[in-house]
Amino acid sequence: MGSTRAPARAEPRTLRDAQRTASERGFHSLALASAILVVAALAGIFALLLIGGLPALQRFGWRFLTATSWNPVTGVFGALPPIYGTLVTSAIAMLIGVPTAFSIAFFINELCPHRLRGPLTVGIELLAAVPSIIYGMWGLFILAPFLAAHVEPPLIDLLGPLPLVGALFRGAPFGIGMLTAGVILGIMILPYIAAVARQAIGDVPLLLREAAFAVGATRWEVFRHVLVPYASHGLLGGVMLGLGRALGETMAVTFVIGNAHQVARSLLAPGTTISATLANEFTEAVGDIYMSSLLALGLILFIITFVVLAAARLLLGRTSPDAAA
Repeated sequence: MGSTRAPARAEPRTLRDAQRTASERGFHSLALASAILVVAALAGIFALLLIGGLPALQRFGWRFLTATSWNPVTGVFGALPPIYGTLVTSAIAMLIGVPTAFSIAFFINELCPHRLRGPLTVGIELLAAVPSIIYGMWGLFILAPFLAAHVEPPLIDLLGPLPLVGALFRGAPFGIGMLTAGVILGIMILPYIAAVARQAIGDVPLLLREAAFAVGATRWEVFRHVLVPYASHGLLGGVMLGLGRALGETMAVTFVIGNAHQVARSLLAPGTTISATLANEFTEAVGDIYMSSLLALGLILFIITFVVLAAARLLLGRTSPDAAA
């Protein structure tokens, strides 16, 4: 007679398996709690700004966005000058920072000698570690006098008489104004964009570069037709990261923009931004409407930044490989 075997029984869960399952559940709970905390903090900030700024928005209505007067004595407040200054200085910063950062990233990855690549990369990244107040002091005592003496007068003489663009470069060369603030912002956002762009360009497969050079493409053609299209996802992310930094910068802009509540067409004229207005006047706000107007400005800056980041997310989604597929 053949021997009969007892049916195999499932082995009980070991202690190691139980501990692994518990640790996975704990990590999942921690990650979920962190995500909820971030969303709750974001919602709390928005609610605080909305509730605090609601009295000013109810009193002035849409005129708050279009009025230029900012008079704490009479209690009349308009947000157009700081909104205008925020957008103009950020645009100047992007015009300066983006091409420079892309050029730096391309030089480090493609042209720079290997022995200089490390020190140059560290030097660019150290710009991000400089406190913004140091940038502001440097801009006030070094950059502003230099621009007033050597840059703004030629701009006034050469571009001022032109019919359309000339309005942007008319006036006295004070050195303090929206142009100087934009230059400071352009320098400040440069390391962030350059770091992301360098990583994005470095991730382009070497085979694509070699294939382009093999068919006779120049370095500029490789950069324009190979590197930029392939790395567009990362490059766009770096640009939006720099734009978000430029929109919310406070101390450096406060030092050099002139803090004037006016909408001037000339980039050489003093102006103000939302963050500079908050930094200058928040501690001096007396009265409910005054404080509410400042909180309404904060709400506007919050919405502008949110819209920019949402648009960046949408563009990144459209340019990602998964979306293209």
